[in-house]
Amino acid sequence: MTEALRTSPTTARGQQLPGSGDITAKGLKGGQLGLLAVVVLGISTIAPAYTLTSALGPTVNEAGLQLPVIFLIGFIPMILVSLAYRELNADSPDSGTTFTWVSKAFGPWVGWMGGWGLLAANIIVLSNLAGVAVDFFYLFLSQLTGSPELADLADNKALNVLTCLVFVALAVWVSYRGLHTTKVVQYGLVGFQLLVLGLFVAMAFANWSTSETAIPFSWEWFDVTRIETFGQVAAGISLSIFVYWGWDVCLTVNEETANGKKTAGVAGTLTAVIVLAIYLLVSIATMMFAGVGDTGNGLNNAENHENIFTALASPIMGPFAILMSLAVLSSSAASLQSTFMSPSRSLLAMAHYGALPEPFSRVSRKFATPGFATIAAGVMSAGFYAVMHVVSENVLNDTILALGLMICFYYGLTALACAWYFRHSVFTSVRHFVLRLLCPVLGGVGLFVVFFQTAVDSLAPEFGSGSEIFGVGLVFILGVGILALGAVFMLIMARVRPGFFRGETLRKDTPALVVPE
Repeated sequence: MTEALRTSPTTARGQQLPGSGDITAKGLKGGQLGLLAVVVLGISTIAPAYTLTSALGPTVNEAGLQLPVIFLIGFIPMILVSLAYRELNADSPDSGTTFTWVSKAFGPWVGWMGGWGLLAANIIVLSNLAGVAVDFFYLFLSQLTGSPELADLADNKALNVLTCLVFVALAVWVSYRGLHTTKVVQYGLVGFQLLVLGLFVAMAFANWSTSETAIPFSWEWFDVTRIETFGQVAAGISLSIFVYWGWDVCLTVNEETANGKKTAGVAGTLTAVIVLAIYLLVSIATMMFAGVGDTGNGLNNAENHENIFTALASPIMGPFAILMSLAVLSSSAASLQSTFMSPSRSLLAMAHYGALPEPFSRVSRKFATPGFATIAAGVMSAGFYAVMHVVSENVLNDTILALGLMICFYYGLTALACAWYFRHSVFTSVRHFVLRLLCPVLGGVGLFVVFFQTAVDSLAPEFGSGSEIFGVGLVFILGVGILALGAVFMLIMARVRPGFFRGETLRKDTPALVVPE
């Protein structure tokens, strides 16, 4: 990373692209990705093995036997929002996604907060990904060598944080080297984790009746009327939203995708549908084998919540359990690397339009990547993890719940921005009414309802892991507190970089960047 960071001389910052009006190139190299590559990146960012081992336990704790229907309910706003993203991307493909689109719809102040919400969500999940990678790294070493004491090294806070820093540094290095290196890494890691998850599901179905905590399949698991309270629905959806989150990275690379105006949007929707199928299969198979009890292999056993696959891999897969440990390790490591694409390109776009200091707009001349922003995202995520590991008793659970708040905020804001941005065309055709008004409003409002319900519930110290600061739940402090901190930074930027906030660099009528087909 010693080579100079600068804007590409062929698409220098401030140089207009032919036919692009006022929009200028950021220095990213177009046409590097096709549909398959973008979908793989989307699946990698979602990281099925990692998300399930982190979120399955907390979601069962909230939803119980209704876990499958909660996943389905959580998918509804996701698919609605993905359709809104696709419409916005077709009109204005830009790596800034939420920041750019919300700014064009609602103005610079709301747009800046939308961009902050996206950045906060990514920084939170990057720290979480690193934490899971550390846990499964030492578990894998323990299983590989037959030395159980190696798994306990993850409990050493100093060693845990140090190992986390190494993983983050490696992920930053791969991300810095560009999309070609990223593709090579991701094809192998994503393919491996999906194969192992398929083996896990098959063996769970085959052996479910041999488990002491097994329960037979029931269609009642899909009955929404059996969910007792709306708070339970909101918490369960917030957690399931975390499970689906990450498909929007497909839109983040729109400027670097062949026919990005179309391909990126299709890839985002397709990725969401694929992971729905994966999660329904895994959740049903896991519930049948383990049940939802609070003892033994039960999914409601608090000792199993943090890493479900740690508890269930051996009972289900026997001698092949080490493959699951390796799959979760590769899943979290792959997602750790691919997730860097979103905050780095968002930081690039925000700086490009004058909403952040100029260094964040610098692009590597050799690799055509947002080099400075990538390194900055790595430093922030590693620092956040180090602090959280000291403050929280259950860092994974608390950050997942806080992440759900962040996702609801910026996804919901983007969906509503779609409806407002296209408000003058929504009644010109049935298609426009459905995709530009109905779906975005339903998805956006639904996510904001979940956001406010979860925020109120998380005020209580017992919400999440039970960690608190001055009597306020840590999840609330992380979720709402980080948004408030964003407002403070926004006011500082308004003084330092006033041009953007005066509407001089990005407006609703600013023409879209022309992405080559």
